[in-house]
Amino acid sequence: MDSQNDPPSSPKGAREAREARDNDAWTVPTNVMGRTATFTDPLWRIPVRLNPVEVALLRTEPLRRLHFVAHGGASTVSTLQSYSRLEHTLGVLALVAHFRPEDELLRVAALLHDIGHLPLSHTIEGISGLDHHAIGLQLLRTDPIRTVLENHGIRTEAVTAALGKQSHSPLTNPSGVLNLDHLDSFVRSGRAAGRLGTDPAVMLRRLDIRDAAVSADRPTAASLVDLICGEARLHTSWDSVGPASVVRRLACHLLDSTTLTPARLARMTDPQLWSAFDSCAITEPESAMVRYELHRLQVKTGPAPRDRAVCNAWNFSLRKIYSSAPLVEGQRMEVAAPELAAELDALRALPTTFHAWWS
Repeated sequence: MDSQNDPPSSPKGAREAREARDNDAWTVPTNVMGRTATFTDPLWRIPVRLNPVEVALLRTEPLRRLHFVAHGGASTVSTLQSYSRLEHTLGVLALVAHFRPEDELLRVAALLHDIGHLPLSHTIEGISGLDHHAIGLQLLRTDPIRTVLENHGIRTEAVTAALGKQSHSPLTNPSGVLNLDHLDSFVRSGRAAGRLGTDPAVMLRRLDIRDAAVSADRPTAASLVDLICGEARLHTSWDSVGPASVVRRLACHLLDSTTLTPARLARMTDPQLWSAFDSCAITEPESAMVRYELHRLQVKTGPAPRDRAVCNAWNFSLRKIYSSAPLVEGQRMEVAAPELAAELDALRALPTTFHAWWS
């Protein structure tokens, strides 16, 4: 008998009604699991119709892992920037889908651009030579990512080229002007820190892509400069420098004192890294201090002095301050808005070398 004829009160009809309700439940627009083909980014409010390859990628371990890696790194213990790398990744995908909806390769590259990130993101970058860009490119060439791409007719080499340093695309433009990856980072961080004074959906209507770079009208460019400067000041603040310096020390101690290899460390999630710190007698005390007694941490600019009063201090240096500028009405900022360019140039005076100690 045709199931359409089963009354809802029958066992079979009731089961099918429950299944229909369950299927409807999976249509939540901010779904990030690849269970449906629709995603709406909660920051930009861009609706994205996911392609089959994007759904398949969102179900792989390298993408799922990013849900357990804090975008803000170690500063997640001292600020409210608790959103994940996956949230940022989906935001970048949404931006690419908005500006280049038919560019399947660029959309895939957006989803995969951060899969090589270490636990706590940039915090332990460089330790034992670990580089998230190199790790990410290696993951592209191995399963499960390689197989997913091949099954959907996408060449791994093409994605690698799209993510390369020489790629001239709005996703990773390396020429010093603002790309979509950094645009999402600055705006998403600004929202978490309470610095975002413009509705992102409104801002989006005032943005364009010119010559593979983000271009804005002058008022919007000024808003972006404020966000960029705020992000740089966050990175050079106690909130970021303090916990990051401690976590880097702990990661080095862990590698020196246990059988943990750099390769295994690189693929941990944040919870796994904290668990490893807590399981090692050498790192456990300071691991607890940085999470629960962070107020005791002292940070000053410059290298540690040779002073017996702070003989337990350690040095910390920032690897980079991000200051990529948007174009202003399609022109370089130093030409179209030199006063805004001067604000970004002033970031070069921010300190990048610090020392810290426990009081």
